[in-house]
Amino acid sequence: MNFLEAVLHYEFLQKALLTSVMVGIICGVIGCFIILRGMALMGDAISHAVLPGVALSYFLGINFFFGAVFTGVVTAIGIGYISQNSRIKNDSSIGIMFTSAFALGIVLITLMKSSTDLYHILFGNVLAVRPSDMWMTLIIGIIVLASVYLFYKELLVTSFDETMAQAYGLPTKLIHYFLMTLLTMVTVASLQTVGIVLVVAMLITPAATAYLLTNRLSMMLFLSSGFGIISAVLGLYISYKANLASGATIVLVATGLFIITLIFSPRHGVLRKMISSRKKRASYS
Repeated sequence: MNFLEAVLHYEFLQKALLTSVMVGIICGVIGCFIILRGMALMGDAISHAVLPGVALSYFLGINFFFGAVFTGVVTAIGIGYISQNSRIKNDSSIGIMFTSAFALGIVLITLMKSSTDLYHILFGNVLAVRPSDMWMTLIIGIIVLASVYLFYKELLVTSFDETMAQAYGLPTKLIHYFLMTLLTMVTVASLQTVGIVLVVAMLITPAATAYLLTNRLSMMLFLSSGFGIISAVLGLYISYKANLASGATIVLVATGLFIITLIFSPRHGVLRKMISSRKKRASYS
């Protein structure tokens, strides 16, 4: 049975495909702002910091969304507080907070003796997506996309020039923590698909690929979402055909798209730079 027939025949594949596509879109959109702000390490921090919240949610028998968002936001606030009120720089405070939160999450899950849940949380299992997971991803996606649409100008200005944003009177700190909240929600939505370990790749890689192709944020958002969708669909297809881990395969497809773009990008590609360099040397000789 080919992949298309399997999707039409099996409900679990339909849910996996829809959830993967939604994750590809929202990771692509939020990833653009993370790239432009030079906050890739923060994305990694938040993705790992949700683990203790997930563990506590399982322990309390509530939806892991609430615990994950809470610990993600608390970690973001903690990073900001340490870097602003001590001699510790931002990258060091990120390292301290996210490794501590991640370690706490592993300890909590170990105490609860739930190794299976730990594996799925860390590496994802999109083929085991439940209807509740799919609906939660859809709701988070709508919230994230609506927020970006409504506050596009504020996010645009603060992403490119925070000093100018402050001169305009924009609450830059509030916007920063608002973006961190959206980032945490996207991370939570991606847990079932690619897991905590790989979610940062889906946040950064499609956005970085789009960044090589355009200088306009609106086009970057569109391209990044497109690369996220292609990675999700093609990765799920390859994982189904070759019986591979779905989350890791999706990430590898995204990485492959990045490498192709890095080489062949018409503006910033390695091949273009090599040709331009040779032309300059030929003109001087």
